[in-house]
Amino acid sequence: MPRQRANKGKQKTATDRATNESAANGNKGSAIDDVMSMVHGPKPEKVFEESMNMFQEMFKIVVGASDIAPDEKDKRFRDATWSSHPYYERLGQVYLAWSKALDNLAESHDNWQIRERAKFGTDIFTSMMAPSNTLFGNPEALKRAFETGGSSIVDGMLNYLNDLAHNRGMPSQVDKSPFRVGENLATTPGEVVFRSDVLELIQYRAQTVEVVARPLLIIPPQIGRFYFLDMGPGRSMAEYALDQGLQIFVVSWRNPTAEQAEWNLDTYVAAILEATEVVCKICGTADLNTMGFCAGGITMTAMLGYLAATGDARVHAAAYAVTLLDLECEATVGALRTKSLLEMAKQQSRAKGVITGEELGMLFNWMRPNDLVWSYWVNNYLMGKKPPSFDILAWNADTTNLPAALHADFMEIFQHNSLCRPGAWKVMGVPVDISQIFIDTFITGGLSDHLTPWQGCYRTTQLLGGDSTFVLSSSGHIASLINPPGNPKSSYMVGGEPAPDPDAWAATAVKHSGSWWEYWSEWLKQRSGAMKPAPDEPGSEAYRAIEPAPGTYVHS
Repeated sequence: MPRQRANKGKQKTATDRATNESAANGNKGSAIDDVMSMVHGPKPEKVFEESMNMFQEMFKIVVGASDIAPDEKDKRFRDATWSSHPYYERLGQVYLAWSKALDNLAESHDNWQIRERAKFGTDIFTSMMAPSNTLFGNPEALKRAFETGGSSIVDGMLNYLNDLAHNRGMPSQVDKSPFRVGENLATTPGEVVFRSDVLELIQYRAQTVEVVARPLLIIPPQIGRFYFLDMGPGRSMAEYALDQGLQIFVVSWRNPTAEQAEWNLDTYVAAILEATEVVCKICGTADLNTMGFCAGGITMTAMLGYLAATGDARVHAAAYAVTLLDLECEATVGALRTKSLLEMAKQQSRAKGVITGEELGMLFNWMRPNDLVWSYWVNNYLMGKKPPSFDILAWNADTTNLPAALHADFMEIFQHNSLCRPGAWKVMGVPVDISQIFIDTFITGGLSDHLTPWQGCYRTTQLLGGDSTFVLSSSGHIASLINPPGNPKSSYMVGGEPAPDPDAWAATAVKHSGSWWEYWSEWLKQRSGAMKPAPDEPGSEAYRAIEPAPGTYVHS
């Protein structure tokens, strides 16, 4: 008999709330309404209040009485000239006072979706207008120009022309030349043991004498390559899991082209279901555990909902990492959740057959413009430096496409919050209700994640029917995942049984030094059966090794 949580009544209330709000948001408003909601200003009294505050601060700046100062973490103003030179000090203060007033106005909207759209637009505008983005407004760049005899300006111009020709005019974030997939990235030993049109299934070689009986299938997002799970020795989650005696399989998605435009969410769920059958047959088990990351977690949930609806118990337990299921949470991505914008995005992907990785990457970059756009503008063009060589950034630049049909399905789920509404979404013709997924789940969020805020990830504990464990990792969306033990800056928080309020959970949670990988692996081993002798080689008689990891699809 599947277990149900004691707070099921509270869970149902939360689900009903999501259902009602989603239905309301999905049904109201035309394209004109959407545009008007984006430009709709705050209350006049708030505009007056912020204007007066800004003018008062400007007067203090002019007479040298202002104490406004940049945040210590704001790298744009790290040069000492910003505090020692009267002109630059006042220039920086004027900018900070102005941008603070706009930020406060954006924050003043009562409706969270309008507020997120206002913040999204304001962040782009204020970050673009920072004086540090210009040569004469950036004392550090001016010093470098004098020190190099002007060669930094020449180098910056060459960098700009190169990006104009090869990077859509966006500043490059990384020097990819030191990195090679299969050579110093994605190097954990393994074999491709199964290949379909949609995916390759990689089984990693056991690294211990004994392994757990129940295998783990990892489902990465369709947006991006799988090897963020296998960055390199010492930074590989796959390597760490193998050292703990886990049996690890990972999906490597094919990078679709316009020929695969009709691949939808059902296509990907069916491919995962086929992969689960292969994993179980290779390992000789009746079931397995799964783990989904970001959009891979959404896909995994659709599969789990289908299995629950059809009475299939092949998945014993599941883990989620930085995955939003309830899209009613306050997130930056909510700025894009308007009917007109979503329909426009679907039309564009339908016309081309795919939405390209470059387009998706550009969108994500503008969600953090200071960090992901203008910092590289300054480094590459004003300072005349090469972008850094960093494995995470190299992975991030190795983009993949989304087929138009899958993109359309994600947009529908995004717009109507369909997975949180019982029966609103069908998987292979079967209506799903994720509250009927009665398996143990392990759910993680990143403390500073801007794409999938941890409070939204936490909501999953209230949406699924089984027992949930929530862990809050330090850092952001990707850095919280590439989180090997041994980093003194890493930490994670563990609390009691998740209740509806995430802040109440955080108030009583205990902070631990180290990586959440350690806590996750112990949780998983408890749900992975007894130990048994490790297999000599990946695959089986029926599923022989095709080629060494990382396979072919990762290069497509």
